[in-house]
Amino acid sequence: MFNHKSILKAQQVNAARGIMDIGFIKAIGFDLFNTLIVAKPNTLKESMNRLIDSLWNTGIKFHKSEFKEAYKKAVIELVGKARETGIETHNKFWITKALSEVGYQLNPDDPEISDAIEAYFSAFFEYCYIIPDTLKTLEILSSSFPLGLLTNFTDPPVAKKLIEEFHLRPFFETIVISGQLGYRKPHPKAFKKLVDSLGVKPDELIYVGDDPGPDIDGALEAGIMAVWLTYTQDHGVRNIPLAFPTDLKRPSRPVPRVNDWQEFLSLFPNLYPA
Repeated sequence: MFNHKSILKAQQVNAARGIMDIGFIKAIGFDLFNTLIVAKPNTLKESMNRLIDSLWNTGIKFHKSEFKEAYKKAVIELVGKARETGIETHNKFWITKALSEVGYQLNPDDPEISDAIEAYFSAFFEYCYIIPDTLKTLEILSSSFPLGLLTNFTDPPVAKKLIEEFHLRPFFETIVISGQLGYRKPHPKAFKKLVDSLGVKPDELIYVGDDPGPDIDGALEAGIMAVWLTYTQDHGVRNIPLAFPTDLKRPSRPVPRVNDWQEFLSLFPNLYPA
């Protein structure tokens, strides 16, 4: 729960440090994973088990260890390419590439692949949870600012369903999903879509995220003010291991760092006047 006195105290600290001037901010953007919601550490393991079970149930059987190794290689190759180019990839390509390595030639749009993807992501709805005070924070902010969401997520329908399941949708005027746009953070087209959809200029937007590279440096390169939310690392939250851990331990330029939503709200003195 929020503590008004604590927020006011944090405001005084921020002012003393000269952290940021948000007087010209007209909108706020947010990342999704590890910013608003968190996936538990065993999420991907469970997702993979469900994916394999789905394929086996359709008669596509293989040595599970061989498939997992082939899938891992496919992810490293295709996600790595997406990170380099900024052009988003999709799980269906990872699966079909892995299957080709174990003797099955399927089309990425075959129903067996679609069913496997659905099974894979079904674990996310059971193994993800919302960061404390997120909904209350969005409620407070949305009364004063238009809010937008920009997430790197390969499968748009699943992303939209997760956003609905966690009751996030009503707070956002725009939602940009990399799998739908075709570009992923930190590509400038991803941030431009967010800016344009909110109807503001880049320097009138704050973007909040956890990843120093795609989120923070990406926003800064797009001319957007960024706030680094370090809730998961500061609170010792264990989450899913990334296929590509961030290359950066911290943003390349100084930005405000907050470890929870109470600290974030303290950046907005007009919301909590002394």
